[in-house]
Amino acid sequence: MKLGIDTQKLPEFRKRGPLASLDHVKELGLGGLFFPTVLDMSPTLDTGELRDIRTRADELDLYLEAGVGKINPYCSAEAPEFRAVGDGDVILGFTRMIEASAAIDCRELWVSPGNFKSEYRGRLANDRFRTDVTWDEQLQAIEKVLLKLAPVARAHGVHLNMETHDEITSFEILRLIERVGADCMGVVFDTANGLQRAEHPVFAAKRVAPYVRQTHIKDAYVSHAPGGLDFQTRPVGGGIVDFATIIPILAKANPELNLSLEVAASVEDKPRKANPRQCIEINDPIWRAGHPDLDAEELEAYLALIDAYGERVAAGEIPDWETYEASQYGYPTYQNQSYGYHEALTFIEGSKRHIETICRDIGILLSTPSAKRQAA
Repeated sequence: MKLGIDTQKLPEFRKRGPLASLDHVKELGLGGLFFPTVLDMSPTLDTGELRDIRTRADELDLYLEAGVGKINPYCSAEAPEFRAVGDGDVILGFTRMIEASAAIDCRELWVSPGNFKSEYRGRLANDRFRTDVTWDEQLQAIEKVLLKLAPVARAHGVHLNMETHDEITSFEILRLIERVGADCMGVVFDTANGLQRAEHPVFAAKRVAPYVRQTHIKDAYVSHAPGGLDFQTRPVGGGIVDFATIIPILAKANPELNLSLEVAASVEDKPRKANPRQCIEINDPIWRAGHPDLDAEELEAYLALIDAYGERVAAGEIPDWETYEASQYGYPTYQNQSYGYHEALTFIEGSKRHIETICRDIGILLSTPSAKRQAA
């Protein structure tokens, strides 16, 4: 296994560009880069640019992962680049992205089922609860797109891996895999997103582990709050996710799996409003009706996990939402400073160190420069 990072969360990625960012990742002691789409490597799918990135990654012994993008056709207008790269044909655009990725041996490709709108609070921040189209209709449309792309994926030995994204459940992803085919589809397991769907991270990991081919490693604060539950990204090891249990589950199913950090982005790379709240409206009847797969056993375990974490917050062991946010734009070590480049690196380093420690303690060989130094 290697531990790397998603480019969206790597400070100064846009400023440095793909090639220099590979060198940056190596300097940070990380093992690879996860590009959300191959267009983040080359917006025009230029073969020379893509080949140079592949060559440099190989020279640095870094993994290289990519994706196709959001394949919910109800979101296509919000991602015009996918249509543009297909000269007006969205499916052709996705096809060209698959072909370009396979040409540089990126055969595990991220796909996503929708969007999260941080400017809205509660269930309406997720496409799952759009009022112009039902979630079932969106799932049916996603399935149709996947079925159109499946022959292309098979022809190039590619898996289209659906992320356990903010709006979809692991149960729904497994049903899509069953209908489309595990020979061309898999899972990008995000360790924290399922919390927004009231899925216990360990339960979800066990469900999807046989199909997990890519990851987003992140942690979160989840606690009772007005309107339901608050959700807030925290450094890996500082939140509610039990990585000591989850990583062995994933490693057993796929020993070659790459672990890609998806942590808080620097405000210089992704500006945001101060004090954003992300509410899980778990007690709302509409929200509950929208999760028919959620059973009593898992819900009980999920709430027990939140309550246990809440006890640590109440005891002062962990800062609550307000204290954490007010202390420094999302990283309390740096009092009264903006969450910029150096703060983001500290966030990344703390998260990396937590995963490396767990892997060392449970005997999993994690191939990163810093992990090798620790082992020595």
